[in-house]
Amino acid sequence: MRDALGTIYQDQSFAHLFPQNGRPVEAPWRLAFITVVQFIEGLPDRQAAEAVRGRINLKYALSLELTDPGFDFSILSDFRKRLLEGEAEQVLLDAMLALFKERGWLKERQRQRTDSTHVLAKVRAINRLMCVGEAMRFALNSLAVVAGDWLLEHSDPDWLDRYGHRIEEARLPQSQEERQAVAELIGRDGSHLLTALYAAEAPALLREIPAIEILRRIWVQNYVWIEGQLHWRSHDDLPPGKDFINSPYDQEARYGKKRETRWTGYKVHLTETCEEKRPHLITHVATTAATTTDEAMTETIHAELEQTALTPRQHLRGFWLYHGTDPGLEPATRRHSA
Repeated sequence: MRDALGTIYQDQSFAHLFPQNGRPVEAPWRLAFITVVQFIEGLPDRQAAEAVRGRINLKYALSLELTDPGFDFSILSDFRKRLLEGEAEQVLLDAMLALFKERGWLKERQRQRTDSTHVLAKVRAINRLMCVGEAMRFALNSLAVVAGDWLLEHSDPDWLDRYGHRIEEARLPQSQEERQAVAELIGRDGSHLLTALYAAEAPALLREIPAIEILRRIWVQNYVWIEGQLHWRSHDDLPPGKDFINSPYDQEARYGKKRETRWTGYKVHLTETCEEKRPHLITHVATTAATTTDEAMTETIHAELEQTALTPRQHLRGFWLYHGTDPGLEPATRRHSA
């Protein structure tokens, strides 16, 4: 990478992410470079920091002396956090695209293709019953930290046994009738807690706890009041998948399905050049909800390619992965032509 592409990144591209005073930081261009190396080699932060300390090839790529002691692994997660909070993650790709244009590898009017693949949320895959149980546990744990005395005053003693441990499928009954009874018991507990939280005399600060708002939304989605009784919603009465919360620990993660693949999380749409005699280069990346269809993103991606002077001659949207074409499939089965 160093011999063919140079250092790729420049410190000034990341200057707006760091304060102008305080302690000196590790050179941002090095952190960006090692972030790319981490992805290529599948290295977690600790192993990446250790590799920088011990591998001559990485010291060469990062312009470090052989005796350089490297850096603490926590710097890498801090750098990624700065990228995300500063909405600067695109800088990593844009710098490469600029370099590829300089080398003549990337030109406008090249044939390009887009396809998507799944991104798993960093949560357990759980069903609706486990979700409401975990939402209740999450809310109680959050209240215990912020307002322990208030929680003791407004909680049921049985809640400790019911929600004091992670909700596991193995602990839940098997019959549909018994599972619905458990769901409605949890529903009554959550409704009791929400009623106390939204009472006029309750501290307003408690309603601002993120776990409480998540609990309220999950209860609206999963329960309905009928003639003064709380009932577990049927599957036919649930909100659309694009709005349905699947885990209290990641309220933006959605259930997705693409052919045989099913997952909870997000979807990433990758666009690459696909000229036969040129290197295939990623030109655009877009992350969306798992429920966003591939067709819905084609026009958006094409418009953003135009803004970066990478308008394709032909923009394909077909049944392939970004890293290769399945020769058994017709690549132009579904396509958008510029």
